[in-house]
Amino acid sequence: MANSAQALKRAKQAEKNRQTNMAARTRLRTHIKRVVYSADDGNTEATEAAYKEAVPYIDGAVTKGLIHRNKAARLKSRLNARIVKLKQA
Repeated sequence: MANSAQALKRAKQAEKNRQTNMAARTRLRTHIKRVVYSADDGNTEATEAAYKEAVPYIDGAVTKGLIHRNKAARLKSRLNARIVKLKQA
C-alpha cells in the first residue's frame, strides 16, 4: 500500500487510467471484429458501414496513446483490403 498521500493519489490515478484504457481498448477491438465478421459473412454494405464506424475508434486510440500510429495504419489497410477483396468476389 502507498506510504504517503501523494503515492496514494498516484495509485488511484493509475487505476482510473487503467480502467479507462481497458474500456477504450475493448471498444477498439469490438469495432475491428465487427468489420471482420461482417466481411466473413460476405455482406459488402454492412462491412463498409462497420469500417466507417471503426476508423474513428482506431484514430482515437492513436490520439490516446493506446496504439502506435503505424499499427493504426496497418489495421485500417488490412480492413480496407478485406472490403476490396469482398467487392471483387
